Amino acid sequence: MHSSSELRVSVRGLTHGMYVARLDRPWIETPFPLEGLKLASKDEIEKLQRICNYVFIDINRGPAPDLRFVEHDASDLVSGARGRDEVVALKKTEWAVQSEFDAEREVAGEVHSRLEREIEEVMTDLQRGQHLDLGKLKDGVDAMVDSILRNPAAFTWVKEMKRRDNYSYHHALGCAIWAASFGRHLGLEKEEVQKLSLGGLLCDVGMTRLPIELLAKQGSLSAEEAKLVRTHVGHGLEIVERTAGVSPRIIEIVATHHERHDGSGYPNGLKGDLIPIYGRIMGLVDSYNAMTCVRPHATTRSPHSAVAELYQHRGSLFQAELVEQFIQTCGIYPTGTLVELSSGEVGVIVAVHSLKRLRPNVMLLLDRDKVPLRQFQTIDLSEVELDDRGEPLSVKGGLPVGTYNINLQELFLD
Repeated sequence: MHSSSELRVSVRGLTHGMYVARLDRPWIETPFPLEGLKLASKDEIEKLQRICNYVFIDINRGPAPDLRFVEHDASDLVSGARGRDEVVALKKTEWAVQSEFDAEREVAGEVHSRLEREIEEVMTDLQRGQHLDLGKLKDGVDAMVDSILRNPAAFTWVKEMKRRDNYSYHHALGCAIWAASFGRHLGLEKEEVQKLSLGGLLCDVGMTRLPIELLAKQGSLSAEEAKLVRTHVGHGLEIVERTAGVSPRIIEIVATHHERHDGSGYPNGLKGDLIPIYGRIMGLVDSYNAMTCVRPHATTRSPHSAVAELYQHRGSLFQAELVEQFIQTCGIYPTGTLVELSSGEVGVIVAVHSLKRLRPNVMLLLDRDKVPLRQFQTIDLSEVELDDRGEPLSVKGGLPVGTYNINLQELFLD
């Protein structure tokens, strides 16, 4: 929701102390953080003047502009305000990091292993025609949510290091993890994060009713096979609707997580804010996680590549505001992404900073000559600005999975 205190202002009218709430382009396309900017220097003003034609100033959070530079905001006439309002209304609280990464990683590893076993057992039961055992999953999901609320970086790291070839199990767990992390970032209260995460775990539960050979097929699916796969939404609805204790929110997620913002989704071709907000969230989470999982019928994408794909489809397949918020959650270079630094060193992203998305924590694996380091070293780019030669240090770019024969699972799993 855009505040009534925001005014569209030509960049020629920017002055020190003004609060820039929005730009005339996505924040992600600029070197600035994603959540507004209080102008504190001449350099910041000049950068905005080079990048933008106009910005939106919040006069309740800083000086008002000279009225000569105020412009009419035509975008206020664009439909979709309800959808934007729903995203803003999700925020009920703010979660602070409550535990150190290394300590939380141990807890996360134990909970992750437990959930993997429970998911496998539940899905095997469903494949045999038995009922969904919700209780077997809920305690594990609640423990996972507790860990993610304390420190989301730890569980995401464990997930990336414990990739499995079994797509169904890994995808279900991945959706639950990303849903909880996203819910935390959006400011949902604990109970709602738990529902969203359990919805992520169950969104594709209908796949258990499809032929195993179809799910395991290597290569692209035929049109007929793709049509059959789409029936998993109906199967999933049948399963959750007849399971005691499943909340309406979770049923809503299962029913709508394949609907798309532009109406191109299925099964009902819902469009825009006709898709329930939790369905919109899960559609984004499900798509990102599917791209980064090991899949029998499609190439696995690097986390960085998957983020770029989501960004490309903002405003079409996915609501733009949700895409921007999700990228704040996982970062331009998400946890587990192989990257090359400006120094030539190669490392893996360990954790991201939502307001410094281009300055993550990186564990260095190779030196500038691409020789493996005897001892891995973690650096926080939000604090370290120069390399060992005194040159500016930054992430040069993401690398495809397996570059330089790096296998993260072999490196970091005992």
